[in-house]
Amino acid sequence: MTGMYRHAPRFVLACTLVLLGALSACNDGGDALQRIQSRGELKVVTRNSPTTYYLDRDGANGFEYALASLLARDLGVELKISTAFTLDGVFEMLTRGDADLAAAGLALTQQRASLFPHSAAYDKTRSQVVYVVGSQRPGGAADMAGRKIVVLADAGNAEELRNLQQQAFPDLRWQEVEGADAMELLGMLDAGEAELAVVNSNEFESQRGLYPRLNVAFDLVPDRELDMVWYLAPGADNARLQAYIDQFFQRLQEDGTLERLRQQYFRHSEGFSRKSSHAFNLNVQTALPQYKELIKQVAREYQLEWQLLAAIAYQESHWDPLATSPTGVRGLMMLTQPTADEIGVSDRLDPLQSLRGGSRYLKDIKRRLPKSIREPDRTWFALAAYNLGLGHLEDARVLTERQGGNPNSWDEVIKRLPLLQKRKHFKDTRYGYAAGAEAAKYVQNIRHYQNILNWQDISDNKPLPPLKVEEFLPEILRGVELHAL
Repeated sequence: MTGMYRHAPRFVLACTLVLLGALSACNDGGDALQRIQSRGELKVVTRNSPTTYYLDRDGANGFEYALASLLARDLGVELKISTAFTLDGVFEMLTRGDADLAAAGLALTQQRASLFPHSAAYDKTRSQVVYVVGSQRPGGAADMAGRKIVVLADAGNAEELRNLQQQAFPDLRWQEVEGADAMELLGMLDAGEAELAVVNSNEFESQRGLYPRLNVAFDLVPDRELDMVWYLAPGADNARLQAYIDQFFQRLQEDGTLERLRQQYFRHSEGFSRKSSHAFNLNVQTALPQYKELIKQVAREYQLEWQLLAAIAYQESHWDPLATSPTGVRGLMMLTQPTADEIGVSDRLDPLQSLRGGSRYLKDIKRRLPKSIREPDRTWFALAAYNLGLGHLEDARVLTERQGGNPNSWDEVIKRLPLLQKRKHFKDTRYGYAAGAEAAKYVQNIRHYQNILNWQDISDNKPLPPLKVEEFLPEILRGVELHAL
């Protein structure tokens, strides 16, 4: 992290130096697409962050990773992922020829485009100024002067700040933070280490559940969106590879795949108030620690992600083992008496019994779902059935099919669940009326809570950037080649 206010971009100088020294050695100027297909491997450099690439219980995950995996499969080659800890590092690896392309949530900027070929845009984002609710909210760029502002070093947001400074706001100052991601900037803001942060809109939307005290003040440049692109390695013939990627993105846009991935990774927080997110985060600190190890134990027993089980328990009872509803459901997992009897739970108020009973019931529901429903949709279907029953869920699937949708797609079925509350639709179903909108909200809530718990785990376990050994050497030895010592 740098503590200096910076104005001139380090990116252009760094990339130019690396470019001059590495192009002839690393890239042979041949056809990039042919080289990838010949070696049977697509090499991609990205960043380790919740919105790009990370490792979870099931292995590699993230929006950019999902896209790169689809491209590798489309090409019929293996995917090799490399990570860089800074944006500079991403482009240095690309320039050295260590990667065929950079898929790292990168905006299209004039500086980057002047040095690197790039794909067509696969998404859009906006530079947003984020502040702490309760502090003075800036109304525009003029109100940012004199405030402590943080932005990622060499990001598209930093370039927009420089443009504003040069064009109209010469007093604008900011801190460019190196070796970080948007989550760390928001963490600095939340901790009082900064007054304002400038981040991409999609990154803030995906992580705002972690920071309920933060909100958007305004778009840094009104009515302007930044194109998100993949950058290709310079020094090679990228014409065919670039055309292939552009057609690939167009297909994903037309068949709805891109939109499904955006929903999965960025938009699951839609509809959640700061108040509900704040309450959840407060409970994570106060209530969850009492039951976390128990939840993890039961999750291992039933081969569930502990974050999923914890999210269900929070949605059901707010992690209160004595919770009781007016309808008589009780305990951490809010089991009905008939369900408890069916799955062998003798004491619904016992946390261990409740967690085991709820897990057993959920696994049983998943087992009874049609085999044609695949993960991760299978889990969302099971959660909906946990809330309103398998019969009503099947009615929603039937309605989906009648209307030309895919009954095995959660994105399709969730749209039809509210129809179970409308007579013109439920009168023709087998099981009749059901609170379908509530079930849809139930599943979305759980997914939201699970994602927050996942991100906290990612943040807690994120690998640290490599140490800069030179910083620990006596001044007389700095700059001396290590092999000479």
